[in-house]
Amino acid sequence: MQNMYKRTRLANGVVVAAEQIPTVRSVSVGFWLRTGSANEDATNNGASHFIEHMLFKGTERYSAREIAEAMDSIGGQLNAFTSREYTCYYARVLDEHLEFAISLLSEMLLRSRFHPVDLEKERGVVLEEINMYEDEPDELVHDLFASTVFDSHPLGMPILGTVDTISSLTRQQLLNYIAKYYTPSRILVAAAGNLEYEQLVELVDKHLGGYEALDTVEKHHSFVYKPTIATRYKQTEQVHLIVGAPGISRRDPDRYILEVLEAILGGGMSSRLFQELREERGLVYATYSFHSLFKDCGLWGAYAGTNREQMQTVIDAMVREMWRLISEPICEEELARAKQQLKGALLIGLESTSNRMSRIAKNELFMEEGLSAEEEIAIIEAVTVDDLRRLSQRILSQGLSLAAIGPVEESEVALPSLSVPEQPSAQ
Repeated sequence: MQNMYKRTRLANGVVVAAEQIPTVRSVSVGFWLRTGSANEDATNNGASHFIEHMLFKGTERYSAREIAEAMDSIGGQLNAFTSREYTCYYARVLDEHLEFAISLLSEMLLRSRFHPVDLEKERGVVLEEINMYEDEPDELVHDLFASTVFDSHPLGMPILGTVDTISSLTRQQLLNYIAKYYTPSRILVAAAGNLEYEQLVELVDKHLGGYEALDTVEKHHSFVYKPTIATRYKQTEQVHLIVGAPGISRRDPDRYILEVLEAILGGGMSSRLFQELREERGLVYATYSFHSLFKDCGLWGAYAGTNREQMQTVIDAMVREMWRLISEPICEEELARAKQQLKGALLIGLESTSNRMSRIAKNELFMEEGLSAEEEIAIIEAVTVDDLRRLSQRILSQGLSLAAIGPVEESEVALPSLSVPEQPSAQ
C-alpha cells in the first residue's frame, strides 16, 4: 500500500495532507475540524453548525460582505458544512490564488469576531434553516431514525440543533465550544490540485503555526440498541419511511462489503428496492438504501416515500427485501453489476479535486489506510456472495427499527416479525 498524498504534522499539532495533480489548474483546500454535533450535549446542541455560520460573518480584517466579495473577485468558491463528527471550511480556487485562500480561511478560523449584532442576525438565519428542514420530511425522517437508533447518544441529536437550543445559545457558549474543540491537534488542512507541497506546508505554517490551544479529554459515549418504532405526525401527502438498524464503523474491515451490499439493495435503478417497489409494483417514486459510518458505530437502512394507504405494504416489502439478502443467495451477475457500479462511481469521483481533497481528509480524520483507487477496487472485486450474506446477518440479527413521518400514528404501523436464518457452520 502506498499513500497517494503527502502528510506533515506541524510543531503545534496541525496536520497538512495534500496531493499534487499537475494536470489541472485549480486547487481545493479544506480546513477540517475533528468536531461536530456528536461533541455536543442537550445544552448546546447545534453549536457546531451555528459556529460554522458565524465564521462567515466577519473577522478582525474582513466584514462578511468583504469575505464574499474577496472570493468572488478571484473566481473562487468558498463554503462550509457540519456533520456529526467533523466540520469543514473549504475553498476551490485557481492555483495562483492558493495563498489567498489559505490566508482567508485562517483569518476566519482564528479571528472571527462573533459580534453580538451579527450573532443575533445569524441566529435568525439558522432558525429559518431549521424551519426549512421541517418542510422537507424526506430529510427530516433521517434525524428521526438516528434518534430512534441512538436514543440518548449524542449521534442521535440533530446537526442543526432545535429551535429551543438555538434560541438559547449564548455568545459565550459558542466561544467556549471553540476554545474546547477548535484546537491545533484537531485541525487538518487537506488539499488537492495543482500545488507545490512544500509551499503549501510553508503557507499553512505561516498562518496556523503560531496557534496554540490546550486539548481536552473527550467523554466516551456508548448506547444499547433496542429495536423501536417511532413516528411523527405531520400533515404531508406521503408517509416517509426508514427501516434499518445500527451499521458498522469506519474502521470496520467489512465496510467495503457494505458498499457492495448497499448497491445491491438500493443503490440505483437496477437495485432490488427500486425494481420491486417502483418498477414492479408502482408503490413509490423514491426509494434507496444508505449507510453512515462513524468513528465507533454506524447506521444502515432504507428509505421509501408512499401514500398512507400503501404504507404497510411498502414496509412489508422493504423488510422482505432485506431478509432476502440472507435467505436467498445473491447471484453472481447481480454481484458483478454492483461492483462495476461502485468502480465507476469511485473513478469518476476522482476526476474532481474537491472529491480528492475530501478523500484525503477522511483518511486522516479517521486513521484509514489511505488506499489508492486501484487498491480499493481490488478489495471490492474480492467481495463474495458469502461475505454479503455474513454481513447481512450480522446487521439484521440486531433487529430492525422503523422511523416514519407523515399523517400516521405509531399504532398504525408495524414491522413484520421474521427470524434471521442460522448462518451455516464452516465445513
